[in-house]
Amino acid sequence: MCAISVAALGLSTAGVAAATPVTVPFQINPSPYGNPNGSFDAPAPRCAAVVGAQPGAVVITGGNPGGWGCPLSSQVQWMNLSTGATGTTHLSDGLNGIPAAATVNTGIGQVVAVVNPVAGIVTPGFATFHVP
Repeated sequence: MCAISVAALGLSTAGVAAATPVTVPFQINPSPYGNPNGSFDAPAPRCAAVVGAQPGAVVITGGNPGGWGCPLSSQVQWMNLSTGATGTTHLSDGLNGIPAAATVNTGIGQVVAVVNPVAGIVTPGFATFHVP
């Protein structure tokens, strides 16, 4: 009886797998002073979409170490291509040493997100990814 209980316990936990977050990087191309090639003083911002940490949600944040790299207070527009749901939010302002980020509850499905910085002349960056 004990052996059956131990075997059943082992089978019940084997089916539960922890989701591993996946990072999808994307870039926003700056155009300082109307120059689409950028310049040495305006490097290309690096953003990332982190999926799989929470079901039906994506975190838009910086793609550099520590979560930095995405423009502060940027507008984020998203659309779930599987359900048709849409929305808009803003990245945080980066105050108190906390990098810009926004958790977006998109629901499960294929999602496209556009990050549009509010300052400067830039080409918005976008990414498409599956939200589990």
